[in-house]
Amino acid sequence: MENFTFYAPTMFVFGDGEEQKTGELVRHFNGTKVLLVYGGGSVKKNGAYDAVTASLDAAGLAWEELSGVQANPRSGIVYKGIEQVREEGFDFLIALGGGSVIDTAKAIGFGACYDGDFWDFFTGRAKIKKTLPVGVVLTIAAAGSEGSDSCVITQERGNLKWGCPKTDLIRPKFAILDPRLTCTLPASQTANGAADIFAHICERYFSPTPDVALTDRLCEALMKTIVDAAPEALAHPDAYSPRADLMWAGMLAHNNSCGVGRVQDWASHQIEHELSAFYDCAHGAGLAVILPAWMEYVYPKDPMRFARFGTEVFGCEMDYARPERTAREGIRRLRVFFKSLGLPEKLQDIGGRLEDVPDMIEHRREKPNGFPFGGFMKFGPEEMEAVLRLSAE
Repeated sequence: MENFTFYAPTMFVFGDGEEQKTGELVRHFNGTKVLLVYGGGSVKKNGAYDAVTASLDAAGLAWEELSGVQANPRSGIVYKGIEQVREEGFDFLIALGGGSVIDTAKAIGFGACYDGDFWDFFTGRAKIKKTLPVGVVLTIAAAGSEGSDSCVITQERGNLKWGCPKTDLIRPKFAILDPRLTCTLPASQTANGAADIFAHICERYFSPTPDVALTDRLCEALMKTIVDAAPEALAHPDAYSPRADLMWAGMLAHNNSCGVGRVQDWASHQIEHELSAFYDCAHGAGLAVILPAWMEYVYPKDPMRFARFGTEVFGCEMDYARPERTAREGIRRLRVFFKSLGLPEKLQDIGGRLEDVPDMIEHRREKPNGFPFGGFMKFGPEEMEAVLRLSAE
């Protein structure tokens, strides 16, 4: 295990009806004037909006709202939110929604504290030194942004889906996680969320770092939980227990508690960001296409790691004489699992086209230090192209 520093200051408030404590928690963290950030009408249909706004009113907090956040969150609404904060003097942000809403609120928070363009943080021209506090009321188990130090935004100038450098400064002050709020999600969003959570774990699990038994087991426990809970949540949308397991797994998958002390990969995410940028597909759907293709391409580098994945997560029988067989069977079962959730299988299923591959690679080159990437195996343009082509087979 490598040396590490782990700092995760977010307060988590978990359970049925806990969104009624939103105002109390804003007060606890010294907020007085709140900008409530959310997406569309789903938070009004499931009752989250009414509960949160009633809580803000009960706490005597002034608040206004900013709605319209989309999946693969855009820079336009970030700029709008920054302007709103500066004009109205908000001192606290509440993100009511999933990862796209949370990342939008994070970007507004550090963008409003900076005199230049918030995108400077994404290009490396500036470093985040200050941000407004963000609180979260989570409505989708997926991105894990409620506990993470990361933020991904699509810059509409150039259609660039990039993440800013990670920093603990942007971890939310608090996150309210009520599994009941996810019961009304469309099946596709539940499935996409499960794929996103699973991929976050894989990005940490597939590592060249030796002697990381504890975090290996944490990763495997989380992946097995997703394999059990996601089908149950789809079959019984109102069931609390699988929703609760998915919601807490989503947080643990991305607050880095199972990634410390080991080299992490992130190649699948980097490739998928190009799919989201080009086709505006759901992030989880894109990962369901890319992750198994990435596995097919890289497993010969360490067949035993993938064989362990197959045996520990999917219960494959270990072939000690030919571990590559077990490795391939584990990858096959992952594909079957994703398919059972109704997720896309191939590049074409999300509107992708092989003729776009060269453009995606060139698009990737625009990112500072765009190549090479990946911690399990270094990826240049040739490797990225190979995985994209495998995803279409």
